[in-house]
Amino acid sequence: MDWINLIIVPGVKALVLVVVLLTGFAYLTLFERKVLGRFQLRYGPNRAWRFGLGHPIADALKMVFKEEIIPGHVDKIIYVLGPVLAIVPALAIFAVVPIGPAINLFGYQVPLVLADVNVGLLYVLAIASLGTYGVILGGWASNNKYSLLGALRSSSQMLAYELPMGILLISILLMTGTLSLVRIVEQPLPWYFRVWIIAAFPLFFTTVLAETGRSPFDLPETENELVAGYQTEYGGIKFALYYMAEYLHMIAASAIVVTLFFGGWHGPFVDQLPILGPVYLALKIVCMIFLFVWVRASLPRVRYDQLLKFCWTFLFPVSLIYLAITAVAVVLL
Repeated sequence: MDWINLIIVPGVKALVLVVVLLTGFAYLTLFERKVLGRFQLRYGPNRAWRFGLGHPIADALKMVFKEEIIPGHVDKIIYVLGPVLAIVPALAIFAVVPIGPAINLFGYQVPLVLADVNVGLLYVLAIASLGTYGVILGGWASNNKYSLLGALRSSSQMLAYELPMGILLISILLMTGTLSLVRIVEQPLPWYFRVWIIAAFPLFFTTVLAETGRSPFDLPETENELVAGYQTEYGGIKFALYYMAEYLHMIAASAIVVTLFFGGWHGPFVDQLPILGPVYLALKIVCMIFLFVWVRASLPRVRYDQLLKFCWTFLFPVSLIYLAITAVAVVLL
């Protein structure tokens, strides 16, 4: 029954993945507020239901039923499409992320990845870049100077930090010999290459912070300069979609980082019990998200010129040096 493997199985996997991601986004907001509260010596949200677990539900209901206002001076079609263009790529990135090893389910061998494509890393770079279009078009369509400045900042930030990110990904490609994320996770590497890959993690994580617009690089929406930047004119469910896109991008970025640098779904006893693979991946993603929150709680927002200067005068040259050393090591070792 080829139609089951071609249609039913991918459809079910995609549906489960979307439900898990949307639920994870909702409770990631609670997780971040709780962790930030602990960093700042306060409780965080704890009023709605036990331990504050009802806060994400209350926030969702508030956003859905909030009055919809579309300003008269905006480009309505692009204004409405902006949030959609921001959120779709965040979900689409997970199509090539391996969640775990293949499992046997109802007599079928089910690979825990939506699409094992041999250009997975290129796909991730392309889709991540598309997410910026939602921000740029939303800021431009708002016909607001603050929104336009936020959109321009987002585009400049993306162009700057994708260069060192791409160079670091090329370095990983040289060591692994494949662009497929599934092969990168499954392929054994010598210990010295594993150590060398992990050495690039601080550089890559910095580029990820800039790509996702997370603090201290959240310049496209900085409230002390641009009111709310590209989303100044958005409210209600449209604002919620931008809010959702930011957190989904953070989850997707964490999954990519874990897959490239920390073994993805690998962990103890996965060979005996394959279902542990998604559990290990989820735990690693939570740890990476905690690092995002930790950085937000610890570092002040930088100036925009400092953001670009750091990329062009430090991060870009260092990533080139890392690539050169990697190329020499691959040839000699």
